Amino acid sequence: MTATPRIRILLAEDHALVRQGVKLILDAEPDLEVVAQAADGAEAASLVREQEVDLAVLDVAMPRMTGLQAAREISRRRDAPAILMLSMYDNEQYFFESLKAGASGYVLKSVADQDLVEACRAAMRGESFLYPGVTSTLVRNYLERVRRGERAQAGGLTPRENEVIKLIAEGHPSSEIAEALTISLKTVERHRSNILAKLGMRDRTQLTRYAIRAGLVEP
Repeated sequence: MTATPRIRILLAEDHALVRQGVKLILDAEPDLEVVAQAADGAEAASLVREQEVDLAVLDVAMPRMTGLQAAREISRRRDAPAILMLSMYDNEQYFFESLKAGASGYVLKSVADQDLVEACRAAMRGESFLYPGVTSTLVRNYLERVRRGERAQAGGLTPRENEVIKLIAEGHPSSEIAEALTISLKTVERHRSNILAKLGMRDRTQLTRYAIRAGLVEP
């Protein structure tokens, strides 16, 4: 029986001890393997050009070139690997900048031993990883803006489209959305295309960000 290939990971972290600790967490999993290591963003971007990797795990703040800068450069490649950001900052701005830079998720170093492995697997499935604290933080910020009298941008979406985007953000596949709203699969896909076009977005990660900021996702 042929063994399933392991996910080849590039790990970029400027602190050697932290990098070694994260490597131990990843290498302990049967489906994950750190095959390249970098101490800064520039080295990470260079290694992606030289070596085949499936996933790049980048520290947000590194010397020479930050992880965010490296993520932007790496994501522009035609054969770009999936990207995850690793950070000590539980910060909304860093989180959104990471998504804009092309990352599939954002993992806090303080809980890396709990979240990083699942985040890696989610990224390789083409899914976004939202660490538990970020959803409650964003919803709380949204509610505070509402109390101050600010209104979320509706983006010109119809009530039905808001229902669809909410279910997408909650992680439901198209088949479940069709069943929940009693519409056809083809109609769900048409709604999805219309939503992306209206909001100027291209994937589920961006839709999830919009849904959280617009208050469509419940706390």
